[in-house]
Order: sequence, then structure tokens, then C-alpha cells
Amino acid sequence: MRILISNDDGYFAPGIKALADALSDIAEITVVAPERDRSGASNSLTLDRPLMLKRAPSGYFYVNGTPTDCVHLAVTGMLEHQPDMVLSGINHGANMGDDTIYSGTVAAATEGYLLGVPSIAVSLASSSGTHFETAAAVARQLVLRFRDHPVAEPTLLNVNVPDVPPEKLSGVTITRLGRRHKAEPVIRQQSPRNETVYWVGAAGAAQDAGDGTDFHCVAQGFASVTPLQIDLTRYSQLPALREWLAD
Repeated sequence: MRILISNDDGYFAPGIKALADALSDIAEITVVAPERDRSGASNSLTLDRPLMLKRAPSGYFYVNGTPTDCVHLAVTGMLEHQPDMVLSGINHGANMGDDTIYSGTVAAATEGYLLGVPSIAVSLASSSGTHFETAAAVARQLVLRFRDHPVAEPTLLNVNVPDVPPEKLSGVTITRLGRRHKAEPVIRQQSPRNETVYWVGAAGAAQDAGDGTDFHCVAQGFASVTPLQIDLTRYSQLPALREWLAD
């Protein structure tokens, strides 16, 4: 089994090492990740300059681009064989609800999915980043499940794991995405050069966090597994818009 691993925290992040180590005895692992933290890069591709691929002393490859660049470069040009799976993470911090739109972690997995490879994004739902081994164990469980019982349909999974010791994890549950309140306003400051600068505000608190959502699941001590899709078409609105345009 061949697995491509990427992330958005950079090739040096502890989460990517924890993930690679957890899978190294069950698969041939290739790590291709950004050269620096690219959190929030979403699905952006670098089209205005060439990409460079380098190899770190750890054996991991790193790219001067986005998480999407890393997976695209690896699958379409670097690897001799298409990987059997793409895993992204383990992200330091949750990627739940609306986070998935902005997340570079989810974007790396999405690029694998778009290129025809079953893909999983894995995040540790915590700002402290203590128990990466728990998220790594969940990822390993899912990879083994996929190896032994492949999913018939194209697969893109978003996984969030509570930051607890493995023995404290309540289990693994299938969920849907929740929703957040709108983000906090930007923060305006003056730079040392007396220029006005802006920081993007913090994400909003959970709004739709009821039973069945990823927010609720993680809060109850479970790892959440949410199947994602890429088709953004709002089919329910098509008939009304056809009438609106015809008027």
C-alpha cells in the first residue's frame, strides 16, 4: 500500500511526523508538505511562479507552495505510481464546520480526491496539541479499515479527534458538518512605520453544534468522521432561478 502524506502546518510539524510514524509499518510512505506554515491556504494553486521540490534530512520532501500544490505536484509529476491514499495532517487545531472551506489541511486531501485518490484529512481538535498519538491511532484505524474494506464510492473524509490520551477517547462516530457564527471583525493596528494594518479576526463560535454534528461529537469525546463532497451546486434553487431568469 502506498500513502502520500501532506499537511498545511509545514514539513517540520509534529503532527505530520506522528502520522507518518503511525503508518510506516503498514504502507510505503511519501511525505510532501509545504516548506512553511500555510494554514488557511484553502485550495489555492501557485500559478505565478515555479515550484521547487527539496528533501529534508528527515527524508520528507517540501515545496515552496501551498498544501494543494504539494499533493498536485506529487500525484501528477513526482511519484512513479499513483498513491493508494492521500492523508493530510495531523493538523494542530480543529477543522470543523465552516473551517473546511478555509483549511489547507482539508484542501490537501481534497486535491487528492479530485485526482482520483481516496483521501482523509485529520485534525487534532485542540490549541495545545498534546496528544497527536490519539489522532494518529484513529488515522491508522481508518486506513486499515479502508485497506481491508474499500469504500465503493469516491472518498473524501474529514476527521477531527479530541486532544485526549488514547484510552480516554470515547470512540469514532460518523457526523455531518456543523456551522459557526460569523467570524469576529478584523483587528486594526498601527505598524512601527505608522501604517494601518489589519489582522483577520478569530473564527466564530459554534452555532449549529447539535447532536450529529462534528462539534457535538468532539465535545463528547468522540472522533468525528465527516464525508465531504465537492459539488457546490444548490440544486433546490435551480427551479426558482430558472423562473426568475425567464421573467
